[in-house]
Amino acid sequence: MANEIMKDELVIKRRDLMLGMAAGGAGMALGLRPGASFAQDASSEMIRSHGYSFFGDLQYPADFKHFDYVNPNAPKGGEVSLSARGTFDSMNRWASKGQSGQFSGLVAEALFSRAPFGDATPADSITDSYCHLAEAVEYPKSKEWCVFHVRPEAKFSDGSQLTAHDAAFSHNLFLEQGIRSYARSVKQRISSVEAIDDLTLKATFVDGISRRSLISQVGGTPVFSEAWYKETGERLDEPSLLTPLGSGPYVVDDFEINRFIVYKRNPDYWGWHLPVNVGRHNFDRVRVEYFLDETAEFEAFKAGEYTFRVENSTKRWATGYDFPNVDKGNVKREELPSGSPPSPTGFVFNLLREPFTDLRVREALSLAFNFEWVSSSLQYDLTTQRHSFVQNSPLEAKGVPTGLEKTFLESLGDLVPEEVMTSEAVLAHTSNPDTVSDRRNQRKALRLLKDVGWTVDSNGKFVDADGKPVAFKIMLSASTSDTVEAMITTYVQTLNKWGLNVEMEKIDSAQYAQRYYDKDWDMMYFRNQTFFSAGTGLKQAYGAETAVVSSYNPQSLQSELVDAIIDGALDTKSREEEEAALMALDRVLRYLRIQIPSGYVADHWVAAYDMFEHPDDIPPLALGELDFWWFNQEKYDALKSAGVLR
Repeated sequence: MANEIMKDELVIKRRDLMLGMAAGGAGMALGLRPGASFAQDASSEMIRSHGYSFFGDLQYPADFKHFDYVNPNAPKGGEVSLSARGTFDSMNRWASKGQSGQFSGLVAEALFSRAPFGDATPADSITDSYCHLAEAVEYPKSKEWCVFHVRPEAKFSDGSQLTAHDAAFSHNLFLEQGIRSYARSVKQRISSVEAIDDLTLKATFVDGISRRSLISQVGGTPVFSEAWYKETGERLDEPSLLTPLGSGPYVVDDFEINRFIVYKRNPDYWGWHLPVNVGRHNFDRVRVEYFLDETAEFEAFKAGEYTFRVENSTKRWATGYDFPNVDKGNVKREELPSGSPPSPTGFVFNLLREPFTDLRVREALSLAFNFEWVSSSLQYDLTTQRHSFVQNSPLEAKGVPTGLEKTFLESLGDLVPEEVMTSEAVLAHTSNPDTVSDRRNQRKALRLLKDVGWTVDSNGKFVDADGKPVAFKIMLSASTSDTVEAMITTYVQTLNKWGLNVEMEKIDSAQYAQRYYDKDWDMMYFRNQTFFSAGTGLKQAYGAETAVVSSYNPQSLQSELVDAIIDGALDTKSREEEEAALMALDRVLRYLRIQIPSGYVADHWVAAYDMFEHPDDIPPLALGELDFWWFNQEKYDALKSAGVLR
């Protein structure tokens, strides 16, 4: 769990659900009956499966009954309520404008299984995808194309039939009205898509590119009702209070702008029988309560106005849970293990703007951040310094390159700077925890800035090599937590003390989100994407191809070396080679200093009224509180009768 993540960032993160997804198309062989094989001759080596993994090593067999981490006998029922901070003006999660309601994308499913509330599915495997709207996926060993066989029982939430035509329509809708970087990436990799009949969809991939993730990306595209869009005249890219018609286990029940949203479990949902759904989607209702500030938000939790909280404030976790319902055992606190790398959160540079284009400047500005002081003075020593974009995983680069990673980097030739090959992987600097401004780091930073050509004017402020005053702003949202704001304030004060003219710019959450997408900012406290495997989504997250328009690449990083690493990772032939390439990516991103890393908390911090239960073993890739936890009616009744809950 990343420490102190801003609520607006979480909204943006969920809007970025399309990261790595692409929809596909095909040149069509006509006249095949539903479910027919697409083997074209006896020599074609075809694969037909209940799921997909690039290396062909699916964890669950075709006859699996449920995911290992769920409770197949979990009871259905009850309500879980959570909080959101800020505002919303739309229930269309895919709109590129406005602020969508929390979880408003849960209505849609895909050909492969997805979690309505955004968790990994399955939550115990990095590379696996399992059929959902599709009952099977079929493809040649060459992966030049793939075919999805849609389940005949699949229905939209209004009871209408879901077909391959809807899947093809949805693919094209994302190309026409989706986020630009996504559409551009898809068009360069997917040549065409077409429904052959009501239950058969074929996607064909462009020649000469890696096919590593294209099948799983096609299978991950949300499917909407074509008829609904035609009847309503709605657009995917425009804010709307109408939610696109999907087929998921939850539907929108009620909402009031900026106050609450209620989702209800659809009793007529078509897919309860699927093994991917057993033990999941257990709550009858999921309620989201909105608050303008964190003080009101937390007071509402203490009063029982909402019942479940994943805590992201070190200050509150250390000092805030001393109210009566905790003392009486009505509210239970848990620290649950997380097997995922912490989100790469920290101070992010906009590389489209000066002075951040110079690596030496980025390194110097990094040295002004004192993690040790922040952790001890603002975060109660509950955080750990993060060094890597894949911290605590086998992909984390350490020491100098060796073995397969060294071989991979050597294959890239002169693109790789000598110091990347001969120096140890960049680690976050250390600082004196007893003072905000570390003099040793200040001296090192000043030497770097002198090398860039900066000098100090008569007012004690830096000017660049052209004599222009150095000034920039750090943007944050009005709904940012007090701890994060204090951290940013302290950092700004240190930079100003060192002779830079830096301001903190606090704006409302809607403006914050729009300016983020427009790249209209200098620096902000945000996050990058972590990565588990090589997929074309890496190009959107770190590649130059769509950097200027990609909301997944906040820095707008454009590096020939990073592009070459991503291409090489996509061409690897084994998991061992893939891991080596991703380790090289981690090493180079750290070398480029595209972000000043902040600390992280290794566990999930959960506070909830004592009426929710979960499996004994939480899977490594998801907490799953809205996915595979369940409601204990007896415990709820006891809390209700005691007057703890209204």
